[in-house]
Amino acid sequence: MENIKEANRYLENAKEILREKAKKVDGYYQDKKYVKMAGHTAYTGILEALDGLLGIKKKGRKTVDWYQSALGKMDKKILNHFNSAYDTLHLAMGYDGHPSSKIALEGFKEAETIINWVAEKQTQKP
Repeated sequence: MENIKEANRYLENAKEILREKAKKVDGYYQDKKYVKMAGHTAYTGILEALDGLLGIKKKGRKTVDWYQSALGKMDKKILNHFNSAYDTLHLAMGYDGHPSSKIALEGFKEAETIINWVAEKQTQKP
């Protein structure tokens, strides 16, 4: 469960980055640099959780296709959450710096859903 603790730490750090540095005005973040940083940080938290569940020990990442394939074999519903988080946190926020706080909130919700799903799966393992 160390991976869940670490995943949640990443997610909390992402929220803190936006809260303290991105300068929200009327529902939009003003500093793309910090939006990008927060998106990447939250997405990394998801990967930390999934790596623990999927038994990935070494550093370095698998491709998004690899994660999609692995999750598709386990649970199609969580695959939808992963795809949404990938699009929101990694692409829209992490690369594009999308300024909407509503987008960020939805991305964080998806991340929480995935991390909680992983935690539940890990507690069910014999």
